[in-house]
Amino acid sequence: MSGYNLAMRIGIDARLLYYQMGGISQYTLYLLAALGVLDKTTSYAVFQMRKDPRNYAPEQLNFQRINVITPCHHRFEKWLFSAETIPQRLDILHSPDFIPPHKGARRHVITVHDLNFLYYPHFLTADSRRYYIDQIRWAVKRADAISADSEHTRRDLITRLNVPPEKVRTIYLAANLVYEKPYSAEEIDRTLAKYQLEHGYILFVGTLEPRKNIPTLLQAYRRLRDERDVTVPLVLVGRKGWLSDEVFKTIDTLQLGEHVHHLQDVYDAELAHLYHAAGVLTLPSHYEGFGLPPLEAMHCRCPVVTSNRGSLPEIVGEAGILLEADEVEPWVDALARVLEDAELRTRMIAAGIEQARTFTWEQTGRLTLNMYNEVASS
Repeated sequence: MSGYNLAMRIGIDARLLYYQMGGISQYTLYLLAALGVLDKTTSYAVFQMRKDPRNYAPEQLNFQRINVITPCHHRFEKWLFSAETIPQRLDILHSPDFIPPHKGARRHVITVHDLNFLYYPHFLTADSRRYYIDQIRWAVKRADAISADSEHTRRDLITRLNVPPEKVRTIYLAANLVYEKPYSAEEIDRTLAKYQLEHGYILFVGTLEPRKNIPTLLQAYRRLRDERDVTVPLVLVGRKGWLSDEVFKTIDTLQLGEHVHHLQDVYDAELAHLYHAAGVLTLPSHYEGFGLPPLEAMHCRCPVVTSNRGSLPEIVGEAGILLEADEVEPWVDALARVLEDAELRTRMIAAGIEQARTFTWEQTGRLTLNMYNEVASS
């Protein structure tokens, strides 16, 4: 290990990747890869569950996998994980899932992805609500520095949780690299055949849960069929979340069962194919801390219509159409225009590609590394 900066040792908590590969896990995975390219000198400890057969530490010699047994979100996690990190004598421990241990490093960095549980506590179970609210209040006080996925989340941390502005910085994420790849017509058509779809459908991507505001989308889709002669199906891609039964009740009430397709467990490459083949991506969310689906869609040459809530205006910029979340009429008009106006679609696709290119993992890694260095020297 000679030649490496052993004077500073940074730990990164990658335990969550053993349990699921959602947005936070993807962030952790791509951040590690970016740091592996950018930093050849600092010593890194990558904490993984002992039973995880995969290795997330970059191949460089200055990265080391450390096996631990403390599960994520355990009631005694803050103390048990502390006992496992203390022997590593860390200068900094980064908690991408925002919950740092009680001890374990000289300095603690956390990433806060969103604060939807403060805005919409009624969208969570009582136990989940108590857990997240208690944890976030403790975590932001414990952390020496905080990265936020968007400027909107940064402002929320400052105004709603009284975090000192100098303690939190905005570091944008980027899309999974699979969405930047080109795909052949044959690859896309094979995925469409698998799911019995044709080109041009309306696409939604995300967990089926109340904050995604899917009933508003369903009402707009009903009117598109009745009033605007839109015949393409609506495709919902995502797992069933908290209170998802309401989505399917609305589908039944509006008599849309034959026209709405629900897909789960779609691979990333298949989802990229679905973006490429869609007529439009729509995301009427009440709140988003970042909003990966619009970014993924723009990479895949798919026009985007989203709500103007949370971070979505930052991510979509002027490349998409932004609407009030709860007003059905504008959604009907906007979706119909994008589906019917070829010239508008062409402009939105071109603008979307340029907007998506402004978000890179290299930038995420570089800004995160800058944060580490500033925290270590403070």
